[in-house]
Amino acid sequence: MTISACIFDAYGTLFDVAAAARVASAEPGREALAAIWPKLAEDWRRKQLEYTWLRAVMRQHTDFWTVTQDGLDWALEAAGLCDPDLRERLLALYWELEAYPEVPGMLGRLKAAGLQTAILSNGTPEMLAGAVRSAGIGDLLDDTLSVESTGIFKPDASVYRLVTERFDCTPDKVLFVSSNGWDAAAASGFGFRTAWVNRAGLPMDRLPARPHHVLSDLTTIPDLATR
Repeated sequence: MTISACIFDAYGTLFDVAAAARVASAEPGREALAAIWPKLAEDWRRKQLEYTWLRAVMRQHTDFWTVTQDGLDWALEAAGLCDPDLRERLLALYWELEAYPEVPGMLGRLKAAGLQTAILSNGTPEMLAGAVRSAGIGDLLDDTLSVESTGIFKPDASVYRLVTERFDCTPDKVLFVSSNGWDAAAASGFGFRTAWVNRAGLPMDRLPARPHHVLSDLTTIPDLATR
């Protein structure tokens, strides 16, 4: 089976979603955040995802920047950190998330092998453009695909269909990579070959389909895509 396109989820897969809270916690005057930043980052991410699923089920779509703000507001209130300045700082940092260290080299190997590469994300086009620019990986990607053109969040099948339409290929020609087990599972059900980047060592989600590969980071993605 020959892979022609390698497609990546963005947040948590290429970009470290905990980076905003981690960076802010190290700044002067952020002692309260420094004491709890891992929990706040975890809550923020969890609520952000939950709100995408709930809005998809309710068919009440809004853009990912809105659910990102809503998730942060919940996390800050849960932590007892109702600080408008901190909120604005965390949101600003979300536009400058760090890429995981193996990302540039991994994408470079894929491009050297002649594979097409792209992002498929819940993020808005503007958010994704900012993240790609900040990480300096724009020249290693053929495209950045956002759910905003479908009006519904993952894991709706119409989102995964964006890839086959953009690259004019059948699902079995795509290797889809995500740090979200549910995302990789849904993509497997759609027909993609999939890799779940399970950095936290979590159990497998009990869903109708399963990821084809489970990895601890992105380093070996070029090996999977070209073998």
